[in-house]
Amino acid sequence: SGDRAKPSWWMAWTSSSLRSCSFLSCASLAPALTTPHLKRKMLDLQPLIEKFGSTQSEFRGNHRVVVAADKVYALLETLKNSHGFNMLIDVTCVDYLEYEGATDRFGVVYCLLNVSTGERLIVKTFINDPDPKLPTVTTLWMGADWMEREVYDMFGITFTGHHDLRRILMPDEFSAFPLRKDYPLKGRGERHNFPVITRSES
Repeated sequence: SGDRAKPSWWMAWTSSSLRSCSFLSCASLAPALTTPHLKRKMLDLQPLIEKFGSTQSEFRGNHRVVVAADKVYALLETLKNSHGFNMLIDVTCVDYLEYEGATDRFGVVYCLLNVSTGERLIVKTFINDPDPKLPTVTTLWMGADWMEREVYDMFGITFTGHHDLRRILMPDEFSAFPLRKDYPLKGRGERHNFPVITRSES
């Protein structure tokens, strides 16, 4: 009785919408829907390990490659252009200050995805003070733009060649890097350098 009570235009619109949704699901959205169910065959990393002098590890299906800082760009370029890792999911950083067994201060992490096969790969490299820097990968993935800016803003890592490397979360006047382990939890009094904005003024 519910269908008989509906106007004819509503029924026509609903039918058309369902057909459109089915078409989108089967066509445009097919890769996104089916990728998690693909039987993935992970890239043979051994030739890359030998070529770039890197090391690899695996934990619960997650594969990681660690490479020297002076070779990380070349490895990332090869992974994109020759092995289909065409999406950069994230760029982040770890501060290993006072971490047991750590021999380097910063670890910069690149999370890659092969959109066609669903393969994921973590590429990691290490850098140190007093001048922690790496080449930008915006020339490979333009989406790295804001990711690198955030790592710069929070950790003070410089990405050489970046076209607009400036703070993205903190004010330009901020002089420290708040996610470094040696930055005090309560800050260094920076909040007192900024004007107080009341609720009525906001």
